[in-house]
Amino acid sequence: MYRITYPSRPLIKPAKVAGASIPELLDNLKLPEYRTRYRTRRELRGRQPAEVLASLQTWIANLDKNDANYDHHLLEALWVTWGLNKVDQNLLRQVLQAKDFRARAAAVRVLRYTGHQVANQPDLLMQAARDEHGRVRLEAMVAASWLDKEQGLPIVTEAGKKPLDEWMIHAYETAIAHLNGRAVEEKKPETVETNLKGMERDLYVKGKVIYARDGFCSTCHQPDGKGLSASGFPPLTGTPWVTGNDERLIKIALKGLHGPIEVLGRKYAGQVPMTPFGGMLKDDEVAAVLTYVRNSFGNKAPAVSPDKVKEVRAATKDKTGFYSPAELLQQYPIKSGIQ
Repeated sequence: MYRITYPSRPLIKPAKVAGASIPELLDNLKLPEYRTRYRTRRELRGRQPAEVLASLQTWIANLDKNDANYDHHLLEALWVTWGLNKVDQNLLRQVLQAKDFRARAAAVRVLRYTGHQVANQPDLLMQAARDEHGRVRLEAMVAASWLDKEQGLPIVTEAGKKPLDEWMIHAYETAIAHLNGRAVEEKKPETVETNLKGMERDLYVKGKVIYARDGFCSTCHQPDGKGLSASGFPPLTGTPWVTGNDERLIKIALKGLHGPIEVLGRKYAGQVPMTPFGGMLKDDEVAAVLTYVRNSFGNKAPAVSPDKVKEVRAATKDKTGFYSPAELLQQYPIKSGIQ
């Protein structure tokens, strides 16, 4: 076990929890350290509920409404009442209307587990289902999935009227299925559209999955391969950088790329380096994702073999740092004139 310290900053003095008075414990809820607040709430659960709730009302009344953390303090207070199994319904409604979406989402989760104490739980969940923030709507969908069909289905349907991101779509589909008394339908595998066959097709299919991983290719170059020009990320479609010399492309994938580059006649400053994936992907994985990009987004180029990646990896094992576009163009000139 390690403790990392910062030489010029003194260690935090542990907050008093055991043996602290209720007002002292409530003030701990303003501290930035999560574990301190967590231990404090555990301690408050062991105190006399009537005393805690009375002191809590005074504490809430004395909060500064102009404090940037006001919504968070109210949420901590709500969690205290939940911990005592005596949810303050007025406080719950207040936090459900908080300015901070994180507080609203957390309040919906409290409502999910304590609905038996709240007479108008469905009405409050319907309000949350119409919230402007997806995280709040997500919590509303999940909470509504535990209601009966007559109450829950309209709430989930309402939440689904706004765009569903990748985090929400599965919860939405599961909630709809559950409320209708059925299992989620398994989606048919996507049809792979490629002229590649045999092992090359297998590489393509595998590469498609790798390309879509969070933090990998699609994060910058986008699922459609068109990139984000305004953010400095060039497209992968129709450029010899992708469809041209495979050794050059393998070197980019293994060692990364940094520096000014021209792609399809547009110049990019190259201030944000491309991640080197040599330490994250095996030879067959590099070959797979490069085969995918060379045969997607309108591209059509020969597949990249794992053996070729292995060969280039061995040849560049002593290479330190990123490649620069100028360095690679010197080794592998683009003859078409349009990069």
